[in-house]
Amino acid sequence: MEKHLQGGKAFGYLKSQQEEKLNSINEIFLSDPKYADEEDFNSKLGKFKNKYMEFDHNDQGDLDIMGLKRMLEKLGVAKTHLELKKMISEVVGNTTQETFCYTDFLNMMLGKRNAILRLILMFEEKGKDQEPKETGPPRRKTFSDLP
Repeated sequence: MEKHLQGGKAFGYLKSQQEEKLNSINEIFLSDPKYADEEDFNSKLGKFKNKYMEFDHNDQGDLDIMGLKRMLEKLGVAKTHLELKKMISEVVGNTTQETFCYTDFLNMMLGKRNAILRLILMFEEKGKDQEPKETGPPRRKTFSDLP
């Protein structure tokens, strides 16, 4: 029996299917002895999965140049088309391919090579830890606050 979903339900179903696929890939990485010594590995994979899902909106499985462009713009690091192509070629090790899959993304994030995208994502994660979050309404401004 095929499900006939519309709107938000269809999107939720698509995202749950996508999460299942990415979880199965994470399980492969968790069982890999190469990463046995990796500290807090399960939560790292969870963060990487969430970041990837955030930009793979249609569950096509690969992030293309536009997905990467949206990711970097959201991080405040806009790049040109040529820079984006170079980033993707660093991730996949191929200059003709214009997409990268979740496995490539994990290999980049866990690998020893310092790919540009990896550095940007790591920098964003560190920035989140350092920014103090203010609660409540913003404080009242005074004349001494003006430039």
